[in-house]
Amino acid sequence: MPLWTRRHGPAAGAGRSIMRSMTPADIHALFETQRQASRTQVEVPLLVRRERLLRVRKLLDENGPVLAAAVQADFGMRSPRLTEVADFFVLRTLLSHTLKHLARWMKPQKVRTPLYLQPASAHVQRQPLGVVGVISPWNYPIQLALGPAITALAAGNRVMLKPSELTPHTSAQLALLVAQFFAPDEFCVVQGDANVAALFASLPFDHLVFTGSTPVGRKVAIAAAQNLTPTTLELGGKSPCIIDGHCDMQDAALKIAHGKLLNAGQTCIAPDYLLVPRGRETEFANAYRAAVARLFPTIEGNPDYASIITPRHHARLRTMLQQAQTQGAEVQPIDPAAGKPVVNTVGTLGDGASRQMLPTLVFGVTSDMQIMQEEIFGPVLPVISYERLDDAVAHINAGPRPLALYWFGQSEAARDDVLRRTVSGGVTVNDTLMHIAHDNLPFGGVGDSGWGAYHGEQGFLRFCHQKSVLVQSRWAMGSMFYPPYGARFDQVMGLLRRWL
Repeated sequence: MPLWTRRHGPAAGAGRSIMRSMTPADIHALFETQRQASRTQVEVPLLVRRERLLRVRKLLDENGPVLAAAVQADFGMRSPRLTEVADFFVLRTLLSHTLKHLARWMKPQKVRTPLYLQPASAHVQRQPLGVVGVISPWNYPIQLALGPAITALAAGNRVMLKPSELTPHTSAQLALLVAQFFAPDEFCVVQGDANVAALFASLPFDHLVFTGSTPVGRKVAIAAAQNLTPTTLELGGKSPCIIDGHCDMQDAALKIAHGKLLNAGQTCIAPDYLLVPRGRETEFANAYRAAVARLFPTIEGNPDYASIITPRHHARLRTMLQQAQTQGAEVQPIDPAAGKPVVNTVGTLGDGASRQMLPTLVFGVTSDMQIMQEEIFGPVLPVISYERLDDAVAHINAGPRPLALYWFGQSEAARDDVLRRTVSGGVTVNDTLMHIAHDNLPFGGVGDSGWGAYHGEQGFLRFCHQKSVLVQSRWAMGSMFYPPYGARFDQVMGLLRRWL
């Protein structure tokens, strides 16, 4: 059976009693319904697009608590407030920004016509692609499902969404709510397991968006290529974080802890490992422990600190740490509540407390350890010492290009040097994660961390066909280039050569 699961695969049988798996005939019928609708109504007016976006906003406004409860049920321990800031807030800012700028984005873009084609005029017409497929992951199951869908709808497309089988409660709620707010030929949700995801990826979409791991992204790209379907792939990877020699360590540690521990590290752009100047390791470790205690005074039973999504994922992280320790790494778990009484809130917040993994620092890692070969996707932060900034840059460039890069320091020259000599999907300086929240910045990967971007106008254009249009003038002089060729043609070409 093909591994069409997001990130690192599901626990066996996850969600079977909640999600209704569709048959291949159901899925093909839905796709054909959307394809026919997209071909019948090629141009989608501004008012129709705006009304669809307003329906998404209404869906969120009226059903936020229900959706947050579904996410909580899937994770076992994930505060609705975390879902509010990490899922709903991001979607609301995206909707607001898109609604504000949509009319301008839709307008044909006039382009200057070169002298040899004048007096013709030309413009680029931004048209919907047709049917956009979205395969979304489990870690931010609402944001990463509806975010690409919002942008695709804004571009005038029909959307089919395949959410993760690892969040069956959320996927079922999305399917129910989308069906209440949209006709099947506008926007629909396909539920099912890994086999359904494989079938979904093989449909001849006009564009396919996938968010997940690099190995699965390769499979999606291969499936899409059979239909020449263009793809947008957001694939994560090992995003580095560099601490420069001149740095406010307390401030940096707090921001790194927030970026690493949001959603218990289950974030595609979380700092995956830290590069720190040799001799400042203890200083960072102490500052990081203090930051963890400030953000999460307790771990077990704390609703602000998410569970690892499944026992299988939790076991994978533990195995990774055990292997690193066996190979000589120093593993330092951080328990802010050590020696303090723990308030038992498990009964009201779900069964995920057993999967709330302690934040952990790991020193002395080497490149042959699993922890440095795979995206961690958990609250574990390897710390690597470097002598010179050149060494840190060389370490980053020796691996696949990451989805994000973080730099902390006060020297603009050092910062600019790092930015010039490294390639990553995006960068935040003196903070973590924040570049993803900027609606005017394209968000996406490069190389093994993916390709394509779908935020703001860049995302709108990703889901458009930019059709070139030249309108010839009645006074056109194109006949000068027609045969039969002779002395007049030679004179014209001579003049053009001198002009060009």
